[in-house]
Amino acid sequence: MTSRVDEILRLGEISIEARFTNSSNTTLLVEVTLEGEAIKAVHKPESGERPLWDFPGGLWRREVAARVVSDVLGLGMVPPTVAREDGPLGPGSLQLYVNEDPEQHYFTLREDLGTHERFRQLAAFDAVTNNSDRKSGHVLLADGELWAIDHGLCFHVEDKLRTVIWDFAGDPLSETSARALVGLVDDPPGELLDLLSRSEVEALRWRAGSLVESGVLPEPDEDAPWPPYPWPLI
Repeated sequence: MTSRVDEILRLGEISIEARFTNSSNTTLLVEVTLEGEAIKAVHKPESGERPLWDFPGGLWRREVAARVVSDVLGLGMVPPTVAREDGPLGPGSLQLYVNEDPEQHYFTLREDLGTHERFRQLAAFDAVTNNSDRKSGHVLLADGELWAIDHGLCFHVEDKLRTVIWDFAGDPLSETSARALVGLVDDPPGELLDLLSRSEVEALRWRAGSLVESGVLPEPDEDAPWPPYPWPLI
């Protein structure tokens, strides 16, 4: 199913349906149609990005890179996400729309002990990708599955980890996560160099190696020049 979704996202015709008004950058709900089959997707065009002082333009590429890393690590929580150079507003990302339960987010979902192992994996993913904006509302529940979205502020070469998922700080890294991280260090996907700078890919590999070496999920750095938590939290 995922391969077919990717095919539709990569090759389908894009039609704009609505704009998400609660997003700081232009974020569109679109329908993508290929050979009579249609799916809903979220489109983030580069032309709708507000300039940032610490991240270069093209945040949508980081959205795609996050999906690549998620797949390499076996996380499977980032919805199918692809790059489209021919979007209706120019280049940008297309991500499968997740029809989530609006009442659920990380702070509610963590009450279920059955989610904890998945959240440990997500905490490792955020540490490796250097996610500077893991809000509670960026964790979704849809049809019994957990999803993680909004990865435009990841992969910076400087330490910028800001997340609400600190509940598992200091917990041991699972053997499965450690093996996947070693694979990322030894053989990062070549696709990442089409999406990130070489220095960002090298920083990604360094963080993965450091996490494997420590063997535990990171603790919040209260002495960092910025808080280890995003704002707003949800």
